[in-house]
Amino acid sequence: MRVLLDTVAFLWALNAPDRLSAGATTILLNSETLREISALSISEMAIKQAQGKLQFSRADVEQGISDLRIRVLAHTVEHSYKLFGLPLHHADPFDRQIIAQALAEEIPVMTSDRIFGAYKGLKIIC
Repeated sequence: MRVLLDTVAFLWALNAPDRLSAGATTILLNSETLREISALSISEMAIKQAQGKLQFSRADVEQGISDLRIRVLAHTVEHSYKLFGLPLHHADPFDRQIIAQALAEEIPVMTSDRIFGAYKGLKIIC
């Protein structure tokens, strides 16, 4: 199984795994799961760290990616094209781009954000 972790799911998996559901934890612990994080999430963390909203360094992100055995999913033009016509259920630009990526790649997103559920065709792991 392939799964795209949103930024919060990534941070929780590292710093507060008890906040993840039992189902999400099972998926993350499964050695056959291909765990991915969007390059956009890394940008989001860097911006929030620079704004003082997140105490998580580049080294922390790199170590987390290694520890969780996560592959970074590059953002492509096909992902950007998916934003055309994407309903404005979610106002956060990073989340909208992650949603578009997941839809374009046809993979589920691990998220605690209930607004993701408003997007038709998006598979969610809570």
